[in-house]
Amino acid sequence: MTRHGANLRLRPRPDGFLDAVEPLVLPIMAPRLQGYASPDGRLELSLWGAGRLGIIRFEALEGPFVYGPNRIVSKGGGIFAATSRPALLIRRSRLKRIHPARSPAPWWMKIDAPKVVTEASGLKAAVMPWGVLKVCQIGDDLIIAAGGHRAEAKAALELSPEEIIAEADAYARRCDGLPGADPEMRSMVMQGLHAALSSIRRHEDGSFAGLAAGLAYSAPARTYFRDGYWTLQALLTLAPEVVAEEIELLSHGVHPDGEAPSAVIVADPVQAKAWREKVKAAPHMAKEHAKGREWWSDHFDSPLFFILMIGDYERATGDRGPADQHWNLIKAIFERYRGFCAPGEALPLKPRHDRDWADNVFREGYVAYNIGLWIGCLDVIARLGDALDPMLAREAAALGLLARIEVEGKLTAGPAYADYATETFTEDHLTLDSLTLLRNDAVPEGRAQIALEAVRTTLESRANKAQPWGDWGMICAYPPFKRRRDVRAKTAFAFRYHNGADWPYLSGLYGWERLRRGLPGWRYPLTRWWRTSLENGWAGAVEYFSPPFGRGSLLQGWSAMPAAAVMAYASTVLAGDPED
Repeated sequence: MTRHGANLRLRPRPDGFLDAVEPLVLPIMAPRLQGYASPDGRLELSLWGAGRLGIIRFEALEGPFVYGPNRIVSKGGGIFAATSRPALLIRRSRLKRIHPARSPAPWWMKIDAPKVVTEASGLKAAVMPWGVLKVCQIGDDLIIAAGGHRAEAKAALELSPEEIIAEADAYARRCDGLPGADPEMRSMVMQGLHAALSSIRRHEDGSFAGLAAGLAYSAPARTYFRDGYWTLQALLTLAPEVVAEEIELLSHGVHPDGEAPSAVIVADPVQAKAWREKVKAAPHMAKEHAKGREWWSDHFDSPLFFILMIGDYERATGDRGPADQHWNLIKAIFERYRGFCAPGEALPLKPRHDRDWADNVFREGYVAYNIGLWIGCLDVIARLGDALDPMLAREAAALGLLARIEVEGKLTAGPAYADYATETFTEDHLTLDSLTLLRNDAVPEGRAQIALEAVRTTLESRANKAQPWGDWGMICAYPPFKRRRDVRAKTAFAFRYHNGADWPYLSGLYGWERLRRGLPGWRYPLTRWWRTSLENGWAGAVEYFSPPFGRGSLLQGWSAMPAAAVMAYASTVLAGDPED
């Protein structure tokens, strides 16, 4: 990873696009098609719900390059993804070869490599049990089409090169949410809104197929409660109808007793069946993915996000439909979390397991992150229950008052709030995810401002002189976890993953809270992660990163949070940050 101040491999332009001299990887996500394209001549394609289709080699494009959402413009040519059908155009290039996928996912049994056949029309085709890939050369235009079946791929091929380019251009304009901003901010917003909009996936018939978490989270295809919640913050104004569809889809993952998995599987029948067979054959997987079309059963935060989604949707649109329709599930979730509270208390105690967003950490007891979500849910129930269930609404309101008092007694740690605490142990380091307490107004305003100042001086890497990497972004947790037995896998390393990486969604949460209170210093968390991406040539919203461990997935939906914060306070942002 390069350091702050190094040359940018991607340079933001006044129009929000990104200039690059060298060929860099472009992540692609459209409603059906997804993959990675590099103008040096490599394209890797998959189909949402079906899996990998193959790799296409083509003649390299001539630079320099201009990168944008789902498109690259090169000297006289480029790469452009359509939005209406799974089609992609490579202009001013010729096909070299096609390598059909031998399996749709790494965990799936491989088949003999499908043959690439030349059809009567001269186009090349590869047919796999789970999907179809077709390539047509028309002069210097290379059109690639995909489908779950031949009919879908055939329909995609009917798009002309001009239509594909027009769709790609229209999509880029839709992502350009703040044209009056400076190049760095404008490009960040464009790529952030791209991450949110491209997460909207479709089945072959055009029906909604969930919000994708990111490019690395599609086999099996699934849609998450927590990722979906943070992603939809940008969609509440851009595509509120999609938010309603996501709520309805996720409702099928909420059990009658209020339990919910990390995600709901939305794969097509072939992939879904193969995944179930894989799970059944592996006892450890059967334990984790215990029920039907669930991905990682029984996550502590998922049911809370379901209620918060409904509350945010109603607040943004005035539509009480999802609340009315799913009130029984809301009640069940309320009762479930009341059962996690100690007698006479209002704060749910999390069991010792790794099943919330910090899924490499065995947090237990009073967990600030989950408690912030819980208090937010109590407020939603109190507000929406007035007409539906006045008795429950009054109970939720009373619990919300008590919970706020208990937070100060159970979680206060220095100037801010502890990560988690039991009767015998407190992990008192500072974390960005504890800002769910502030987002849901679970703490007094004076204490909130003190906590934000602690974040500014400790979790902004530019201010934290005790960490060895200089100015590189936001630190999600510092100091590192005290107990080795509380962390596993990537988080076992200081500054990696949940143990101190920059997660743009959490950086966005922090910047949002500063903007909401009229505090200066919001630009750093909202854009520093993006500058790191530009320095390293990451053409899209990344999941997380940290020196010296690199980055996570590209085009991560919930990494739209910085852009969502900017759009919520656009006039303030355009006026500029006094600290900048």
